[in-house]
Amino acid sequence: MEPLLPEQLCRRCDPQTLGFATTAEVTETVEIVDQARAIDAVKFGIAIKRPGFNLFVLGEPGSGRHAAVRRLLEARAGTEPIPVDLCYVNNFDEPNRPRLLQLPTGRGTRLRADMQQFVPELAKAITAAFESDEYRVRVEAIQEEFKEKEEGALRELGQASAEVGIALLRTPHGFVFAPIKGEETMSSEEFQALSDEEKERYGKLMEEYGERLQKLMHQFPRWRREMQARLKEVSRDTMRFAVGHLVEELKEHYKDLANVSEFLEQVLQDVVDSAEELREQSRSEGDASGVVVGGSLPLARYQVNLLVDHSATEAAPVVTEDNPIYPNLVGRVDHVAHMGMLVTNFTMIMAGALHHANGGYLVLDAEKLLSQPYAWEGLKRALKSRQVRIESLGQVYGLMSTLSLDPEPMPLAVKVVLVGERLVYYLLKEYDPEFDDLFKVAADFEDEVVRDAGNTRRYAEFIATLARQDGLLPLDAGAVARVIEHASRLADDAERLSAATSRIRDLMVEADHLAGEANHVTIAAEDIKSALAARCHRADRLREAGDQQILRGMRLIDVAGSHAGQVNGLAVFDLGEYRFGHPVRITATARIGEGEVVDVERESELGGSIHSKGVLILTSFLAARYARSLPLSLNASLVFEQSYGPVEGDSASLAELCALLSALSGVPIRQSVAVTGSVNQFGNVQAIGGVNEKIEGFFDICAARGLSGEQGVVIPAANVIHLMLREDVVAACAGGRFRVWAVADVDQAIELLTGVPAGVPNEKGEVPERSMNYLVATQLAELSALRQTYGSAAQGKRRKHKRDE
Repeated sequence: MEPLLPEQLCRRCDPQTLGFATTAEVTETVEIVDQARAIDAVKFGIAIKRPGFNLFVLGEPGSGRHAAVRRLLEARAGTEPIPVDLCYVNNFDEPNRPRLLQLPTGRGTRLRADMQQFVPELAKAITAAFESDEYRVRVEAIQEEFKEKEEGALRELGQASAEVGIALLRTPHGFVFAPIKGEETMSSEEFQALSDEEKERYGKLMEEYGERLQKLMHQFPRWRREMQARLKEVSRDTMRFAVGHLVEELKEHYKDLANVSEFLEQVLQDVVDSAEELREQSRSEGDASGVVVGGSLPLARYQVNLLVDHSATEAAPVVTEDNPIYPNLVGRVDHVAHMGMLVTNFTMIMAGALHHANGGYLVLDAEKLLSQPYAWEGLKRALKSRQVRIESLGQVYGLMSTLSLDPEPMPLAVKVVLVGERLVYYLLKEYDPEFDDLFKVAADFEDEVVRDAGNTRRYAEFIATLARQDGLLPLDAGAVARVIEHASRLADDAERLSAATSRIRDLMVEADHLAGEANHVTIAAEDIKSALAARCHRADRLREAGDQQILRGMRLIDVAGSHAGQVNGLAVFDLGEYRFGHPVRITATARIGEGEVVDVERESELGGSIHSKGVLILTSFLAARYARSLPLSLNASLVFEQSYGPVEGDSASLAELCALLSALSGVPIRQSVAVTGSVNQFGNVQAIGGVNEKIEGFFDICAARGLSGEQGVVIPAANVIHLMLREDVVAACAGGRFRVWAVADVDQAIELLTGVPAGVPNEKGEVPERSMNYLVATQLAELSALRQTYGSAAQGKRRKHKRDE
């Protein structure tokens, strides 16, 4: 079998086909390369304005989903109206339930400024009104009137009592009655000298007038309350006269907004009703924070808390919340410490992302959202109720009983876009019954795109756009071609290009750094190669350590000679951003038995389920091909030598089968060749992953020991389209120093490994003598005959033993 040609080992990108010398000549583009399905889904999701039609954008991290979706959202938002401003104001009837005002765009800023100006003017107006001569005269007149009324009543009572011989006296302890004689009150001696009848008469008079005095004293508080009511009415009139024009001027500015006019009317009514309290407040320095403390009524109660200001907004909002904790989503009410207490008011209500995005679009990272306590539940509650209620977690879950603010909920009209991995989407779809009702549109971005002429050109434009956006040096055509080739390598497919935008950008940034250090005016292909080499060097400590163990003989791997029942398999280590392959020795032994193939990795609990499945499949292949008409009478063992960690995957099943066929036939396998691939029950070789890394891993060992021209790797024919090998591997193959073969079935593989024909059955099902299939079938037939012989002898002994009994 002929090895693959050099051009089959790596699909190069010709810089001449790109149509430019450097990316400086390329016009910046916002076109997304070959993501039509996902783009159509996003456009549909953002266009339909129905409840529940929120978006979930699926794809791998670093694929540029966020940037692509944001561009689409911003383009759509530019055609949509700017949402209203949101303000919270004091609720004068229920101060713990602030009112929400929705104002046309830009009017919220004006209202806040007007009320900020109104508050100091109000303080000045209050001070001036209560210090005016008119107010003082009216107050003094009322006070004098009630003072005269009290004194007149007492005077009348005193005159009436004097006419009957008793005087009304004012003492430090209050009013008392005493008998009089002439113009003077009687002394104790004079009173004692009176007759008993006179004493009794004076006693009854003092008791009678004492009752009249008591009734009069009971009237005094009522008169004082009447006086206070009249004084309050004077204050109200004074306040209405002093402040009314200020409020009327404001109402004139907002006569087209009924909710603002209503608020201003309530402000005026509260100012009038709270005249005396505001008078005292205006005299004090007040609380600069505007916090309601100890029952005081600061002038800040008339200010406006501008929650969301769209005065500088030119389109519907597109908000991305990078830290989607519960308060950042639904808002919060802040508190300040005052005299050992936490206090708050409506001016400390803070907006959340839902408030800022209302009337537009909110983009959230699904993994971040789900990792925050109660954030997912809070978002769902808002979307289901179509309103945002600002509550602390303590209020929501009944963890606190203290009285706090309960702001009026905001009506919600927002399109939420979740961006996450496919696993997260399908887990939510399976386990959250509310998910389907809230996120009805899924946009699945491809991980890789077809590498054809059109997409290659668009990918080059995309590379040019990334370079311009990041302020990098222009890339020449050779560098762009090398980046495109690397994109195919990332996709593990010569006919595909990776959509991993972040990894492409990182490579370009590293190449730009190297080009800058070399004083290049453009990024050349050599800069891209150097960046890739440097990246590999930073990450390949483990690969180098593993290769050294092989080269120093601590791990047994041969790249020359031949050995029966032993083959070089290939494995891949995945370290996230870096993958590398390395050879592993696989051995097989066979003996008489009951048709069992023992997977040592599985028995030692190191083998994964997929690897075990591969061993069971090759066992089934043996039985189907070689033991259709006789019992499969072998006991075989398969093992990954010097493997001390988990083994998973079925990519070694072809190598294991070849080792087992070699052990059965006794034909040695070339150790200069490594094998990878999986097999099915019919012996067909199937594609595997990491084919490039596996080939390069075996090549590195062979190169370190010296390339002989006999070394190479056997891969599945289905993997040829995935080959994007390093330049040094391709060069070695072109020079005949290394080879890569592609096989479609196990017969082709075993012929390459042993040099012995597999043997094709004729019309009678017979295979040529000395072929691999002949040798294996013959050996299995011998094992079956031996098993039957031993079985018959054992059965005869059992019968004889039974007769003797």
